[in-house]
Amino acid sequence: QNWTRGMSYCLHSESHLDTGPIYVRENGKLHVVNQGAGGIQNVPHKTRPFRLFSRGFSVELCMNREDDRARRQRTDHFIFTYTKEGNLRYSAKSLFSLVLGYISDNVDHIDSLIGFPEQIAEKLFSAAEARQKFTEPVTGLRALQKFTEAYGSLVLCSLCLRNRYLVISEKLEEIKSFRELTCLDLSCCKLGDEHELLEHLTKEALSSVKRLLLKDNSLSDAGLRRMTAPIRVLKKGLENLSVLDLSCNPKITDVGIGYLLSFKKLNCLDISGTSLVHSKVVDAVTKRIRMRIGLVHSKVPLKEFDHSNCKTEGWAEQTVLQWEQAVMEAIKPQDNLRSRTATLRFYGKTHRIEEVVKCKLVEAETKAAGNLQFYKEKVQNCHLPLKTEVVGSHELKNNKKRALAEQEIERTSKQKHLCLTVEDWNLLNTY
Repeated sequence: QNWTRGMSYCLHSESHLDTGPIYVRENGKLHVVNQGAGGIQNVPHKTRPFRLFSRGFSVELCMNREDDRARRQRTDHFIFTYTKEGNLRYSAKSLFSLVLGYISDNVDHIDSLIGFPEQIAEKLFSAAEARQKFTEPVTGLRALQKFTEAYGSLVLCSLCLRNRYLVISEKLEEIKSFRELTCLDLSCCKLGDEHELLEHLTKEALSSVKRLLLKDNSLSDAGLRRMTAPIRVLKKGLENLSVLDLSCNPKITDVGIGYLLSFKKLNCLDISGTSLVHSKVVDAVTKRIRMRIGLVHSKVPLKEFDHSNCKTEGWAEQTVLQWEQAVMEAIKPQDNLRSRTATLRFYGKTHRIEEVVKCKLVEAETKAAGNLQFYKEKVQNCHLPLKTEVVGSHELKNNKKRALAEQEIERTSKQKHLCLTVEDWNLLNTY
């Protein structure tokens, strides 16, 4: 008793410290020291709850801290939400989402996705895209190829790279990995005749392209000869092409237009802004195009060539935007030089040079030169009386007979005098 009283006296002397309740076992029974009265009481049935942590105590939730290279807190295994009362609560993610995140982090190690369900593959692609896995130099290409091999047009069915030459030069291999494209816009990219991407157009991977826009790409007759060599000889390549834009390429002559006559499924053709200026040459080419592939010269601009219908569509739409943003961030330091030159121009120390986009300039010149757009004539005069229909049918039959006769003459002449250039043979040997 004296010992417990001394303890209570000591605690009473230091009552300013909140040490909480103190329990003492005596004669096989548990007692609590009452600091206020200085005595000992039996343990009550309802005791004051003991506080394990102080009021200002906070806990930091960290996972996978062994990853020292990342140096970041891994909280992606939980979903944090706020309640109506303003309290923060967290709940664990589903096993599917955890596995999806893990596979997307290691998507470049996948062997194959052929036969994998499309619905889950799309979620996997979106998860990898959110982590920007396809922007990485080597692993991104390897991962993208796994998806394009398995799903083709679902990954990307339409690609618009109008005036994006830097994206083409930086991500050429990634662009070549896309398969089963139906629309490809390469306008105003200045590719030239020897570019690797134009050679890739002749491969079987892009045989599904139906709409090809090559406006203002510095093409000549040599480039058209290389691009049409597979379909002219092997009947492969761009065999399903229906819309072709070759405008604003002033090096293309009537010889190059002759290579385009092998596209039998062509419905719309634009050769405005080429070297076809003289009226006699234009008339001869127009007649040749009409007799060979059935295209008629249009007096008004066609909506197929206004570039509004060609957009990037597919799973990889955001991926192409990420590539473009990465390229724009890489050339940002040049803005400082522009600001310096702007200040020098303001103070008159340098001559002011107007920056003109070549694509816009060539478009204006093309409009001034004239419109050379062609389309396939559909069945007309269906609402006219029967007599006019009979007369029109006789004229159509005569025109068809003349066209077939000319085609037979050209075929026989080709069979007698079939010759290929050295470049054609070299290109065909690559297949």
